[in-house]
Amino acid sequence: MKMLFRFVTVLAALVTVACAPRERVVVILSTNDMHAKIERFARLAAAVERCRDTVSDVVLADAGDRWTGNAFVDKAPTPGMPMLSLMNRLGFDVATLGNHEFDYGQAFLGRMLDSMRFAVVCANVVSDTATFPQMAPWTILERGGVRIGFVGVVTNYEGPGHPAGNDSSYAGLEFPDPQQAAARCARELRDKVDVLVLLSHMGDDRDREFLSSNGDYDLLLSGHTHVVVDTLVGGTPLLQTGKELRNVGVTVLRLKGHRLVGVETRVVPLSDYEPAPEYEALVTDIYASPELNAPVGSLAEAADKQGLANWMAEAVADCADAEVGFYHVGGVRLDRVEKGAVSSATVYGLEPFGTHVAAMRMTPAQMRRMIVEKYNDTVNLKEAHRIDLIATTPYELVVDAEDRALDVRFPKLLEGRLYRVAMNDYIFRNYRALEYADGRILDDEVAGVLLEELREDSPLHPDNEARQRVVRLGAGLH
Repeated sequence: MKMLFRFVTVLAALVTVACAPRERVVVILSTNDMHAKIERFARLAAAVERCRDTVSDVVLADAGDRWTGNAFVDKAPTPGMPMLSLMNRLGFDVATLGNHEFDYGQAFLGRMLDSMRFAVVCANVVSDTATFPQMAPWTILERGGVRIGFVGVVTNYEGPGHPAGNDSSYAGLEFPDPQQAAARCARELRDKVDVLVLLSHMGDDRDREFLSSNGDYDLLLSGHTHVVVDTLVGGTPLLQTGKELRNVGVTVLRLKGHRLVGVETRVVPLSDYEPAPEYEALVTDIYASPELNAPVGSLAEAADKQGLANWMAEAVADCADAEVGFYHVGGVRLDRVEKGAVSSATVYGLEPFGTHVAAMRMTPAQMRRMIVEKYNDTVNLKEAHRIDLIATTPYELVVDAEDRALDVRFPKLLEGRLYRVAMNDYIFRNYRALEYADGRILDDEVAGVLLEELREDSPLHPDNEARQRVVRLGAGLH
């Protein structure tokens, strides 16, 4: 509670200062990448309510990815609606789109926008479809006579040309360069507002890139890369709160008249707050699903993220009767599953996307090309320069002094041989440099395969050992 005490004390002091002639204080509370982790929402509500009790002018903003990641939200009669209902009740004011807003398709998102009782802005989505309305690039909110402009942008780097996801979710939509769109909106909006804020779902790496050459914004609220960032880039505050409602972003704006004279930012852990009882009761009701809570099987030992990725690679391989299975780290949505009973809700939280198993035939040379291309990815930077593809077969990825992938060594595969390979359909549809023979997507969903293994083979014994490693030339293990 020490952080809470300091937070309230600082705000109270600022309110006192604000009584001086012409000085005003506005607080922006921000979230990003909540991913439907509503078990922490009651703590967010407590933080918001405490701030509103302390400061009269508060804005609540979100930088995208509000759902996908919690079966009790994603498997609701209207997927995502429990999350939106909580946000509406708490009084969010403005948000932008993340890539996961499109997980159920643009037609679904178009309908869901009508249920959001807060402004949703995105400057780099262009629609000519009847199912998805053309969105406003920005909105202007007024607090205590202060005009605050919020511009929204979403990544288009992973598609490429659109946010991460299947091409079918974006048919008929265009996603122009988000940095160019943000710069254009700043030129158009700067003279109309006292404070200009960019809600960005580009990722902090791209946000830094943008701010290094653009100083028109007073604040950038970031999302997409799931990191905690509280820094200045070119004099502009850049703030991201991590993921899954572990933290809330706090920005204190100080103005004299209509002139911004100070911006103070911090990331505050929500663990410092006792849950708001009203919201805790609402969340408890959402989690009261006997079907999702019932144990399906069990783990003999706890599985960490590596162990979960290994299991998923093995599961798709077993399903397709393949000799080699691949799974990508971004598709493993839990960091850990504890020893003991495992419910279907846990499995759907681990794999919330409804992805299918894909089967094909590949040579080691083709596998090597896929792995090297992904490691050296110059477009989707957040997935580059890491072991992204977890495989059932061990391999060493050789990199040079500049961390460029050069080669992949497969100690258990024979060069030139055509192997039966399985992966999920996200890799199959979206990864570049993917070459294969006899490729097809099966009817089997990955989550269904995992549930079947739990039912039939429990207790499962997860393997938490890494089968892949990066080796730097001349330096050994990296």
